[in-house]
Amino acid sequence: MQWDKERQSKQERMAAGAAFADGKVVATEKIIPLLEGVIRPYDRVVLEGCNQKQASFLAHALASVDPGRIHHLNMIMPSVSRDDHLDLFEKGIAEELNFAFAGTQSLRISKMLAEHKLRIGAIHTYLEMYGRLYVDLTPNVCLLAADKADRNGNLYTGYNTEETPMLAEAAAFKNGIVIVQVNEIVDSKDLPRVDIPGDWIDFIVPADEPYPMVPLFTRDPQKIQDAHILMGMMVIKGIYAKHHVQTLNHGIGYNGCAIELLLPTYGNELGLKGKIATNWVLNPHPTLIPAIEDGWVKQIVAFGGEVGMERYTAARPDIFFTGKDGSLRSNRTAAQIAGLYGMDLFLGGTLQMDYAGNSSTVTNGRLSGYGGAPNMGNMSGGRRHTTQAWKDMAPGNGSLISGRKLVVQMVKSASKFGPAFVPELDAVQIGKDAGMDSAPVMMYGEDVTHVVTEQGIAYLYTARNAEERGKLMGAIAQGTPLGDTVSPAELAQLRKEGRVALPEDLDIDPARANKDLLAAKTLEEISEISGGLYEVPESFRAK
Repeated sequence: MQWDKERQSKQERMAAGAAFADGKVVATEKIIPLLEGVIRPYDRVVLEGCNQKQASFLAHALASVDPGRIHHLNMIMPSVSRDDHLDLFEKGIAEELNFAFAGTQSLRISKMLAEHKLRIGAIHTYLEMYGRLYVDLTPNVCLLAADKADRNGNLYTGYNTEETPMLAEAAAFKNGIVIVQVNEIVDSKDLPRVDIPGDWIDFIVPADEPYPMVPLFTRDPQKIQDAHILMGMMVIKGIYAKHHVQTLNHGIGYNGCAIELLLPTYGNELGLKGKIATNWVLNPHPTLIPAIEDGWVKQIVAFGGEVGMERYTAARPDIFFTGKDGSLRSNRTAAQIAGLYGMDLFLGGTLQMDYAGNSSTVTNGRLSGYGGAPNMGNMSGGRRHTTQAWKDMAPGNGSLISGRKLVVQMVKSASKFGPAFVPELDAVQIGKDAGMDSAPVMMYGEDVTHVVTEQGIAYLYTARNAEERGKLMGAIAQGTPLGDTVSPAELAQLRKEGRVALPEDLDIDPARANKDLLAAKTLEEISEISGGLYEVPESFRAK
């Protein structure tokens, strides 16, 4: 029995790659022959595409290899964000895609899937994908990005470490090849800190330009609508205060940003500072700066960085996790685990929700994926520590289950595209058409504890079955087909029982729900509140 076939394969690949390298350093112009030397047909290849940090140089190089030499690759990409990522399939270099999120490429993926130009292995959550790297999707080759490296391969990933260590380790300790594009090669003494040791890295290559970063989590307060503010007021009073929520995560929509900007105003009116929203699992949202400066926030663990927030996070080490160099230490894996087990509430939005409370961002013509939402927005069955918010969700009836996470979905009852609540999710048919074993549902109705529309809050955790969940949601979706299934008498009874709350039930005046109630109305005002530490990204600056 031969026990080291993988090790011998690596030695062969390393020998082929050595022809294009000086030690571990590969010249920029030699990257394509290097890739053709170390990658084999049918390999499993990780290509780093985090939410923000992209191994763009390596993506372009891989899309430029000879399909006659490199083909049938199984691409493992946390976030499909670039044209190069899908060009691999158009050119026949790759055939299978395993991913978690595909925001900007969601339309193209959907079209290519329909045209049978790619095969989807699975749409994962982030943690699910990381886990499979150590089980049955272990990569043969891993292509990553870093800020700086020395000639020994020690990496400084800095402000946007994200998932890079997790991806590298899966390959490095299973005889895979790890190749890293870097913005700069420096002397060892000039590395601000070592985020990934050189022993894990096989080749480094200076990129022809720095990897791109986009302000993915920045939302301009000027685009927050009155409906977002009204929903935010209801969430603060009718959910956060009601259930004593202290540990939480917000998604990246305007709903969450409205809440963040309401904490120093409406939250202070209610006397809630120090009682709710103190510990966060969150990217550095600039819209949270007013709450931080007002003393609301105790601590934040970040999935990644955010353009413009570099100096601010460095100046607030009591709030953020930072390295000895002063810069943020982000960690997508750790933050996802914190979101799964360490927090009480997940708040997000969705594109569609069915009458049982199931929701998905996979809709006709768009295959967006999930990111980490299903991990943060589920019942966390393995959790055992309790908090007041957690205990508020306990099922009772003699059950030994001590509680559950609060999962809040915010959605307008209707939009220009029609009602948000539909009898069946588009994702069901899309899954069937794509040959998926299960429908690509983002949140299961059984996991959702609260639904919030501009009409009110439905306390779904009080529902005993899917039919009752539909009634509760219909109560806050009046004027839609689902809302029409709930009579005025039923609505009145649900309000009386406290299973549904409209604004007036919470003593909230909808007339107050406007931008005057926000702690800042522009990103420039947020920068002023930060003392100039927050730098408004170029794409958001007033022209």
